[in-house]
Amino acid sequence: MVLDNVDKALLAKLQEDASLSLSDLAEAVNLTTTPCWKRLKRLEECGVLRKRVALLDPAAIGLSFTAFVHIKTADHSEDWYQRFVYAEKPFDEVMECYRMAGEYDYMMKVQVADMPAFDHFYKKLVNSIDGLTNVTSTFAMEPLKYTTALPLR
Repeated sequence: MVLDNVDKALLAKLQEDASLSLSDLAEAVNLTTTPCWKRLKRLEECGVLRKRVALLDPAAIGLSFTAFVHIKTADHSEDWYQRFVYAEKPFDEVMECYRMAGEYDYMMKVQVADMPAFDHFYKKLVNSIDGLTNVTSTFAMEPLKYTTALPLR
């Protein structure tokens, strides 16, 4: 889908504040409400606009410990991959999970309260997924940049 400047402006405004009313959003991009609504519906139907959510401050809700878990496996079959994806889904602590190229096969971003909570997560993880050959974790000391806004050029 090709995005024009109005689409990009709409998406930028939504990334900044998804709680804007339709009239405020339309005004911000110099449209009336009906064309603005139609554009939003088109962006949703095409899958560009996946959902509108609230972003929480992890520290404010007691989840200030961020870990990155790097995983290696010797089994690269489709069957193992499917079992891994199924097994990691129930872990609410896993904020993001990626299949990687390079030294590690998978990487997870994990958000928990503290080191004991991470240790509990780690034990559950390694005991619930067969075929892991190496699980290494690194811990964030301080977030320097965090954004969910994608660059719209």
